[in-house]
Amino acid sequence: MVDLTSRSYQKELLDQDYIPLADLERNLLELDFINTWLGGHAVTIQGLSSLIKDKSKTYTVLDIGSGGGDTLRYVSEWATRKNWKLNLIGLDYKSEAISFAQKHSEGFANISFIESDYRLISSLKLEPDIIISSLFCHHLDNEQIVEFLNLVSKKAKIGFVINDLHRNQWAYYSIKWLTGFFSKSYLVKNDAPLSVWRGFSRADWVSYFETIRIEKVEIKWKWAFRWLIVGRV
Repeated sequence: MVDLTSRSYQKELLDQDYIPLADLERNLLELDFINTWLGGHAVTIQGLSSLIKDKSKTYTVLDIGSGGGDTLRYVSEWATRKNWKLNLIGLDYKSEAISFAQKHSEGFANISFIESDYRLISSLKLEPDIIISSLFCHHLDNEQIVEFLNLVSKKAKIGFVINDLHRNQWAYYSIKWLTGFFSKSYLVKNDAPLSVWRGFSRADWVSYFETIRIEKVEIKWKWAFRWLIVGRV
C-alpha cells in the first residue's frame, strides 16, 4: 500500500515539456468526462455561486490552469441557465491546450483564452473579480502553492475558488482502478492516482493559509474526494 502521509513530488506525465498532440487531446477529453460525471465541475460551481450576488453585474472570472477549457464551458452553461453575466478567461501555458480549448469552446461567446504562465499575470493587465482554479494546485510544490495563493488573493477583487484533490487511500485506489479499467489514455492511467498522491490534506491547506495570513477562507471537503477552497478578499 502506498504511503500517502506526505505529498508526492514525482512529476506527472502531463507536466512534460512535449506531449504528442493526439495523446494530449485524449487526456483532455477524458479529464472532461471524469470531472463531469464524478462531480468535479459541480464543486467549482458551488464555490463560484457563493461569491457572485448581483444579477445586474458582469463578473470577470479568470481560470488559472484552464487546460482544455472544460471547466469554463461548464461554468458558462450554468451561468446561462441561472442568468448570471460572466466574462470567462482561461489561462494556460501550454499552446496545445489553448488550441484545444479554443476549438472546443467555439460558440461560447463569453469565453476567451490566454497562453501564459500564471506567474506573469500582473503583466497581462487582467482585473478579475474572481479567480478559479481546478486541479491545478497539485501540480505545484508547497512553496509554489504559497506563492500562488498569495498571488490570487491579491489579484482577485472579490475572491477565489480552488477545487483540488483530497490525498487519501480511498481516492488513490479508486481512481487507479477506474482509470486502469476504463481509460484509453496512458497519461490519465499514470497521472490520475499520482495526482491524488500529490493532493492535499486539510492540514496542508491550513498551513498554507497560516503562512500567508489569509483568514477569510473556507476549507470544505466535497464528494469525489475534492477540497473546495473559497477565499474572500
